[in-house]
Amino acid sequence: MTAPTLMHGTCLTIDTKGVLLTGPSGIGKSDLALRLIRQGARLVADDQVHVLWDCEHVIARPPETLRGLLEIYGIGIVRLPEDKLCAQAPLSLVVDLLPHDTAPERMPEPDNMMLLDHPVRRIRLGALHPSTPAKIFTALCCPLVEQTLSPAST
Repeated sequence: MTAPTLMHGTCLTIDTKGVLLTGPSGIGKSDLALRLIRQGARLVADDQVHVLWDCEHVIARPPETLRGLLEIYGIGIVRLPEDKLCAQAPLSLVVDLLPHDTAPERMPEPDNMMLLDHPVRRIRLGALHPSTPAKIFTALCCPLVEQTLSPAST
């Protein structure tokens, strides 16, 4: 196992798959995390995430001082119950959150983010868009279809 690297982001698990939300402060990472938790995801870490390589996966863990804490704008920092938490997760997806005035690309090329010299699938979505939680769940459970159709034919 490698020594952990500290990253700015929020990490959750959906089933057993880790999702890392990235973007600048105030873009909506914690807000999106709250909506995902209400739909069954569990929090690994909010605001800061330790990532490390365990010889098979890039693993995300919370810094011990932040374990179980979620910042909710308008309420403050809350401690989530144990059943809403996960101690660590193998990362399956990175979601780069777009500025609020930027629409996601309709048919993006498949993309990866290199974390600790290992590729992790990356998508770009708007944090506050109502369908973003559903898109994340879909990205985790449904394989991509080779894009042989033109957008006009779909």
